[in-house]
Amino acid sequence: MATGAQQKENTLLHLFAGGCGGTVGAIFTCPLEVIKTRLQSSRLALRTVYYPQVHLGTISGAGMMRPTSVTPGLLQVLKSILEKEGPKSLFRGLGPNLVGVAPSRAVYFACYSKAKEQFNGIFVPNSNTVHVFSAGSAAFVTNTLMNPIWMVKTRMQLERKVRGCKQMNTLQCARHVYQTEGIRGFYRGLTASYAGISETIICFAIYESLKKCLKEAPLGSSPDGAEKSSSGFFGLMAAAAVSKGCASCIAYPHEVIRTRLREEGTKYKSFVQTARLVFREEGYLAFYRGLFAQLIRQIPNTAIVLSTYEFIVYLLGERAE
Repeated sequence: MATGAQQKENTLLHLFAGGCGGTVGAIFTCPLEVIKTRLQSSRLALRTVYYPQVHLGTISGAGMMRPTSVTPGLLQVLKSILEKEGPKSLFRGLGPNLVGVAPSRAVYFACYSKAKEQFNGIFVPNSNTVHVFSAGSAAFVTNTLMNPIWMVKTRMQLERKVRGCKQMNTLQCARHVYQTEGIRGFYRGLTASYAGISETIICFAIYESLKKCLKEAPLGSSPDGAEKSSSGFFGLMAAAAVSKGCASCIAYPHEVIRTRLREEGTKYKSFVQTARLVFREEGYLAFYRGLFAQLIRQIPNTAIVLSTYEFIVYLLGERAE
């Protein structure tokens, strides 16, 4: 039975490991997050493509050109940002991201670890039910605490650089939100974040199952401890990538709704109203705008975060012993 001092030390370990993992992941994947947010926005400039439309009833059989709006791809948005705004714009929102990601990951993993201890005493220990309830509880606490920071980050990422005008920094953006919308403005998109808890639950349920399979799988008869640790580390990265990829594909629409809710001065007011409006005006495919950028960003990001977290827990745990 763990003592109070051991439990406190264990919580601090998970806080530190989660914070380190989140920071490393955020820096490497920031440009992809900016592109993803721009693709999700209602202000995305759609390309007009003209398709020939043949009229069979005419004598000549001549056709006319029918204009159709097409969503630009990831590379086209990247090219547009680089040409019109410069490389620095790919790192818009990194400030609040770095301010928020370490504490958010730290709080998340600490809450997850603590909730897991509690739910193990209620349900079958380390079962999928325990993982689902632990992940959901941790996500609810983290989303509630960190939404103001993510709100500012999204606003900064959506702000396009205009020639002759200086873009707002983190503090200026936060002040602008407060002056124009008050305290409530910092909590726009929170309902969509709560809906996104389903993604976290799916991700961690799959991840814990794969991690359990990796522990039970024979890693060969090599006595080399370093080789075993290395294979275990890359195994955890693969497990994290698979789990996040599956979860993102299933629960992605809430991301688009959340970005729309966080836009400044738009017609989007609530989660359900936004979902209906997007579906009515743009069709169901609009809920998956930016999914490719999200997968490219989140799969390696989650793999880096979770494997770094597990690695630090392993290293510090070994040292403590």
